[in-house]
Amino acid sequence: MKLYNNPDKSSWLELLQRPTKSVEVIEATVDEIFKEVKEDGDKAIKKYTIKFDGVALETNLVSKAEIEQASKLVNEDLKEAIQLAKSNIEKFHSAQKTDKVFVETMAGVECWQEKRPIQKVGLYIPGGTAPLFSTVLMLVVPAQIAGCKEIVLCSPPNKEGKIANEILYAANLCGVTKIIKVGGIQAIAGLTFGTETIPQVYKIFGPGNQFVTVAKQLATKYGVAIDMPAGPSELLVMADESANAAYVASDLLSQAEHGSDSQVILVTTSQDFADSVSSEVKKQLAVLPREAMAEKAIANSKSIVVDSNATALELINAYGPEHFIVATTDNDFFVDKISNAGSVFIGNYTPESAGDYASGTNHTLPTNGFSKAYSGVNLDSFQKSMTFQKLSKEGILNLGNAIELMAEAEGLQAHKNAVTLRLSDLKK
Repeated sequence: MKLYNNPDKSSWLELLQRPTKSVEVIEATVDEIFKEVKEDGDKAIKKYTIKFDGVALETNLVSKAEIEQASKLVNEDLKEAIQLAKSNIEKFHSAQKTDKVFVETMAGVECWQEKRPIQKVGLYIPGGTAPLFSTVLMLVVPAQIAGCKEIVLCSPPNKEGKIANEILYAANLCGVTKIIKVGGIQAIAGLTFGTETIPQVYKIFGPGNQFVTVAKQLATKYGVAIDMPAGPSELLVMADESANAAYVASDLLSQAEHGSDSQVILVTTSQDFADSVSSEVKKQLAVLPREAMAEKAIANSKSIVVDSNATALELINAYGPEHFIVATTDNDFFVDKISNAGSVFIGNYTPESAGDYASGTNHTLPTNGFSKAYSGVNLDSFQKSMTFQKLSKEGILNLGNAIELMAEAEGLQAHKNAVTLRLSDLKK
């Protein structure tokens, strides 16, 4: 990790850049694949599955027999762990349910708001270097609680044309309606336009690499909503000498092993602590199975020493991390004042891994600074808020004149007439 000691604020913008390719470089590839999938459907899907995943599939639909076989191959201890995580995620997301909001704004004028599920959702589950079956829980559980009718899951096949057993087990356990072997840009395009085998959906969820992120953003041009721009994973740890350097190093590496384009940052008020963490990172990195992957991410990462907690907070809010761990003598200062973070982990005994898997919060979070404006996935992500209004005779009499005056002032005579006709009848 490269060390920066009290960097001047004028350098923060450059210092806090993410290690991502420019969107322009990626967009051309995404545009081309979207065009082909829109025109050729499954034929294009098959072409790009061969090109990017190295396998030619007879069908990209996962059969019931494949799901049953996969479930048998997941060991019982892991099944219990998945069940525990599912239970906690259900508890946390079920608690997010809200009642109908009803108010009579004036006599005879009733207004209310109700939540309704998004009927068709598409869930993207990365395969690649790490099949993220935990993301299945994070997306399917709230979709089920919300009441989504069609839940389509896409995940890239391996060289044998299979999806990881754990992904299939979790998907079946949580109630996915259709599972499709397709990944990357072509998966997002398929969900956007629909093909012979991939249903078109109304909203797409799930993390992915930079290509998937740009593909999701392009999907919005075709009327499909997305959860958020969620790209390569990132973590910022704020820690001082009261923290455990080994714990901090393990947290940094837990995100670094996601991929070479991941980024981890340590912010601290102690030079000595920064040095201790750096030593621990080297020690722990050497024994990781994914050492090469994590090492590339660590090369993109930074250790920043600042002069005070106030300066640290300002820098952290400027960065807007996806995951934010705080382990200091004054955690409340950061918890109370943090404005921009996807999910916050507090104290020495709250590893980021807890939120990734089983504490109950959702791990599908905004990256690349989007936590300044986006929330992570939650129950509301799978619902729409619909408003209703009902005016009685008394209501239109009380409100009608104000509507007429406003409509006339805007030059919208038909709007005024819609009220005037009703008022005339009631006053006869």
